[in-house]
Amino acid sequence: MNLSHVTLCLQSEVCRLQKGYGYFMRLSELTTYKDIIIQCHDNPDADSLASGFALYSYFKEKDIPCRFVYSGKNQITKSNLVLMMKELEIPISYVKEIDAVDLLITVDCQCGAGNTTLLNGASHVAVIDHHQTINDSFELSTIKSNYGSCSTIVWQMLQEEGFPVNSHPDIATALYYGLYMDTSQLSEIYHPADKDMRDSLEYNQTTIFRLIHSNISLNELQLAGYALTNFLYSDTYRFSIIMTNPCDPNILGVISDFALQVDTIDTCVVYNRLGKDYKLSIRSCVKEIRANELAWYLTEGIGSGGGHINKSGGFIFAKDFLRLQPDGDMNSYLYHKMEEYYNSYDLIYAKDYTADLTSLKSYLKRNIPIGVVITSELLEENTPILVRTLEGDLQTTVSDSLYIMIDIQGEVYPIHKDKFESSYKFIDGAPNIHTDYLPTIKNTINGRTYVLNKHIHTCVALGTTHIYAKELQRTCKVFTSRDESKYMLGKPGDYLAVRSDDLHDVYVIERKIFFKTYEENR
Repeated sequence: MNLSHVTLCLQSEVCRLQKGYGYFMRLSELTTYKDIIIQCHDNPDADSLASGFALYSYFKEKDIPCRFVYSGKNQITKSNLVLMMKELEIPISYVKEIDAVDLLITVDCQCGAGNTTLLNGASHVAVIDHHQTINDSFELSTIKSNYGSCSTIVWQMLQEEGFPVNSHPDIATALYYGLYMDTSQLSEIYHPADKDMRDSLEYNQTTIFRLIHSNISLNELQLAGYALTNFLYSDTYRFSIIMTNPCDPNILGVISDFALQVDTIDTCVVYNRLGKDYKLSIRSCVKEIRANELAWYLTEGIGSGGGHINKSGGFIFAKDFLRLQPDGDMNSYLYHKMEEYYNSYDLIYAKDYTADLTSLKSYLKRNIPIGVVITSELLEENTPILVRTLEGDLQTTVSDSLYIMIDIQGEVYPIHKDKFESSYKFIDGAPNIHTDYLPTIKNTINGRTYVLNKHIHTCVALGTTHIYAKELQRTCKVFTSRDESKYMLGKPGDYLAVRSDDLHDVYVIERKIFFKTYEENR
């Protein structure tokens, strides 16, 4: 069978995105512009330098006049970035304004974000970024906020155009280092595309080694030492607040990484003044706290924040902050806001959870066509495999009884043959799947990868699959029995669900998905 219906779903999604939400563009679309400026965010980091450099190299190879720039209040001084620019010959320049240009591409950032100086003079603007969308009116855009680095997005776009990245060692090395730095030394890689790039790049190991060991200067070491001796600490919640003297904003991350090595610190916020405003670096080393969510919480209404699960950043505008805290005491604001955050959610560990069924209603799963893969149709029994999905990698072994379900949003989970047969039936036609990344299976013995779109069967629920569920009134973090390492986030209005045949199978269903997939069991 084929996935013509999946293709139509994805095309429909692209059409929706084109009508006011931006869309996933191709680099070849941008070659029609007569001249281009690529801008990365103020206080560039390794990921922004790498992704901008790769784009610059692509357009130069197409003989399109192109410049690579950054702006803001500070020029690059951080030692590893200075070395990166020198070793890889990255032609970036600092500007305060630009002349008229046909196309401005912001990379690893978005126009209007707090970390990006607005450069006027462009007839057209395009955005390539991996942070949360802050504006849905971009003329041209590729924004994938679940990617670990912008370097990965640019690498994918270059792959689509047939650009031989590995034939350019400086580009390959830059992209690898961009991913390395933006994912805490590759420890925060979750999206399969990040893993695909990591596994394929042929980079200069000597250069990477030098960059990794050139992170701070002696002066910055002294500054970090002073900051680390002056901090606020909560015994109750095990978080710290650290203020630093003015410095390269990237040093905040170095300090927060170091603070997190203290055995009694689970989360920390390091900040300093950046002009009149404030720059924040946020870290977490516990699975119950995601640094990016904490960044959004701390900056909501007074700035912007985001990043990754274990590390993130934020920006707070002084004028907005003073409305909330007239005395200007940032230490006090952050401390009390952190306490407020810790009291704003409930935690559920599915394996230990006992559901109060009297507070839940019964629902049946609707007969929506979804996908299922029978692993033994791809490979011989007992073959060790790695299933790469949006949710992460699943390592398992092929058997006649191992099926892999693919739900309407591309969610993937294993299911035993007996459980499948008691809950689903096969049907003709194509499944109703909306996702921009179909999962793959990798034979871990010979490394061969199988894209599952060629092996998907279609199935529907028998009507016997039913759950107990209730609408959430408070934010809830659920660690499921299938994956105890990371939580599903439920917001007020979403639904907490419990399978009727397994009361420890507890999970969250987004409100917009819940009523599409379930109906009340009357």
